[in-house]
Amino acid sequence: MQKERVVIIGSGPAGLTAALYTARAQLKPLVIAGMQIGGQVAITSEVENYPGFPEGLTGPELVAKMQEQAERFGARLVLEEVTSVDFTKGSPFIVHTHDTTYSADAVIITIGADPRKLKVPGELEFIGRGVSYCGTCDGYFFRGKDIVVVGGGDSAVEEAIFLTKFANSVNIIHRRDELRAGIALQTRAFKNPKISFTWDTVVEEVIGDGLVTGVKLCNLKKDEVYEKKTDGVFIFIGHDPNSYFFKDQLALDDGGYLITDQLYRTNVEGVFAGGEIQDPIWRQVATSVGQGCAAAMSAINWLQAREDELQTLEAPAPEAVK
Repeated sequence: MQKERVVIIGSGPAGLTAALYTARAQLKPLVIAGMQIGGQVAITSEVENYPGFPEGLTGPELVAKMQEQAERFGARLVLEEVTSVDFTKGSPFIVHTHDTTYSADAVIITIGADPRKLKVPGELEFIGRGVSYCGTCDGYFFRGKDIVVVGGGDSAVEEAIFLTKFANSVNIIHRRDELRAGIALQTRAFKNPKISFTWDTVVEEVIGDGLVTGVKLCNLKKDEVYEKKTDGVFIFIGHDPNSYFFKDQLALDDGGYLITDQLYRTNVEGVFAGGEIQDPIWRQVATSVGQGCAAAMSAINWLQAREDELQTLEAPAPEAVK
């Protein structure tokens, strides 16, 4: 068993920021990165909304800079995947990967959430080349373009309205004949002249040649398959937090996200969380960085208070006054 002061599970912006802060606190954190460092941002073609980079940069470039900075101060990254954890006995906590078992005084969970996929041909192939799961991140690249939005809930409609700031037209494709979004959002969408709707329809394939050029659709009521030209496909059918091996260990909300307080503490003392694993709302690089910072600072303070307490308990009793 390998003993560590801090183990960080996940290597996205929240995890790398937590690694930077705990490394600067001389805790020599170990980051269990998974099989790809950087999380979702590592497959983002352009990042133009992260402060400090007015010219923009690619997702992999941003991840490389964050990793280099964290490692400069002593953070260590391993390309392993967590298979299970044991938080039931308190600190030190046990974290298992395929190859190693780690014992950690504190754990920071930053493993994120993944956008749900349509699981159709062409979808993964064209990520970053016309397929996106984030309007706020990528809408700017579709100025004057015709795009489709897949989904009918609050996120889909809200993002569709946002995308009208850039796109020439936005067509919402929904498998039902009415939206599931709130009435206020629906009203705004129906009144927006740039938004149109394709009902009772699903995407069967994303089509393109280097970049997205269209989608193959199927009308479920008519059983009719046809192609529709488009410059971009924005998919908003929900997110799945990567919390499956925490479900019997930590408190989760109804959506499977870790529940944290304002100090990014979970319900288990010594286990902290930041980024999309506990954030179903914002899901931005900048917010994940802030949450990773806060979770790390909470972990640093908790470890210091615990160390002070142990030193007090272990200190010899003062000699009696004669």
